[in-house]
Amino acid sequence: MNYLKFPLAGGLSLVALSLFAQCPYSQKPNIIIIEADDLGFGDLSCYGAKQIQTPGMDRLAREGLRFTDAHCTAATSTPSRYSLLTGMYPWTNPDAKILPGNAALIIDTKRVTLPKVMKQAGYVTGTIGKWHLGLGDGAVDWNKKIYPGAKEVGYDYSFIQAATNDRVPCIFIENGSGVGLETSDPLYVSYKENFKGEPTGKDNPELLRMHPSVGHAGSIVNGVPRIGFQTGGKKAQWKDEDMAELFLEKAKSFLNDHKDQPFFLYYGLHQPHVPRVPNERFLGKSGMGPRGDVILEADWCVQEFLKELDRLGLTEKTLLILTSDNGPVLDDGYQDQAEELVGSHHPAGPYRGWKCSRYMGGTCIPFILRWPGVVKPGVSDAFVCQMDLLASLASLLGESYSDRTDSQNTLSSFLGLTQKGRSEMVIEGMFDYAFRQDEWVLLPPYPGDNKAYELYNIKKDPGQQNNLADEKPKKVRQMLMRFEQLKRETGKQTNY
Repeated sequence: MNYLKFPLAGGLSLVALSLFAQCPYSQKPNIIIIEADDLGFGDLSCYGAKQIQTPGMDRLAREGLRFTDAHCTAATSTPSRYSLLTGMYPWTNPDAKILPGNAALIIDTKRVTLPKVMKQAGYVTGTIGKWHLGLGDGAVDWNKKIYPGAKEVGYDYSFIQAATNDRVPCIFIENGSGVGLETSDPLYVSYKENFKGEPTGKDNPELLRMHPSVGHAGSIVNGVPRIGFQTGGKKAQWKDEDMAELFLEKAKSFLNDHKDQPFFLYYGLHQPHVPRVPNERFLGKSGMGPRGDVILEADWCVQEFLKELDRLGLTEKTLLILTSDNGPVLDDGYQDQAEELVGSHHPAGPYRGWKCSRYMGGTCIPFILRWPGVVKPGVSDAFVCQMDLLASLASLLGESYSDRTDSQNTLSSFLGLTQKGRSEMVIEGMFDYAFRQDEWVLLPPYPGDNKAYELYNIKKDPGQQNNLADEKPKKVRQMLMRFEQLKRETGKQTNY
């Protein structure tokens, strides 16, 4: 792997200099990343969805650059988000796997991160919504200041979930402190055993308004069973149906608080991750059950957030990216009729695979970039990766860093100046890997798997139905050799 420092030591890259020369203002752009959770390539009407309409996200597609070949590094949340934040392949860190809610922070606080680069460039930084990268040292007292956390990886302000909607602790954390916790009712969390006297989804189904299909039999919060166990902190527990609007209001407040200075905001939508509990305004509106309803709610949040940017006069001054952490999933542990009501809708679009899968549907995600007056609206087929935002935005802002990363400077691709992006990438599923090289994808069998090699030309066969491995043994060998080389040269080798 080639490890690079960005940009050129002399200052702004040539691309960045050219762009700033074109800007109708002299200030650096505000930078916002809105990342949905489990939103598929085919879940947006601007990506071809017919059964559901997403006017908020479609507005971004009309006014910005919509990518058709954009990827996360991994088909699950924690490793994908780790890559976006650190510019590193998740498999270089053995802890970058789906985390329980009480996991320790998995990012080395000394390592370069995207928000640290932004701070270095003079930006105020904030993160709101989904987190799922661990907090503290693994033995957190939720009733005290949580350290290390979002601040230690570069965020000036944070209002987050510790993990996911379906995992305890079911409280919000603002700037390292549990929101609404009372000393008279402290919160305790365990992923080993339940607390005495606390009802669970397994033992008390009569208390549930949403039932699990698999797992999710732990503590009941707001009538929904979760993964893990908690007791106490009753007044601090979130209400799922209010969560989307709460995160939206926090994001809008961040805009208002920092409208007069350059800012970086990571706004993590918690939808359409399970449990899917829409506000009553969206209940039943999609005709596709709770999954469709929360997509409509997430789209409404995007719509309202864009209106706030307009109202504050920030739209023209802001580079905004909308994306997802991984591919879609229907039944993800709750009986919410996602499979029964999906109809002719294809959440992964034309691609094979889902969340957790190393096929294209697991990592090919929506990705739209809007920067009015600088990035020409349209569609890009460039092969790009979220992991490359760190190097690319550092280049844009004229910042350098000394850490070795896997992030590549593909700024020209992100800004629509070229259709050429990455040439190769390792793709991580749940327990297996694939290797992408230009239009080819190789899926080697993983240890203990007796399946044959799979080779697909995804430009001609996006659904990955025609395995060409037997027809092209030379191509298989060539890609396998390069894949093995990358594993040796890129961080710590996994068990793969």
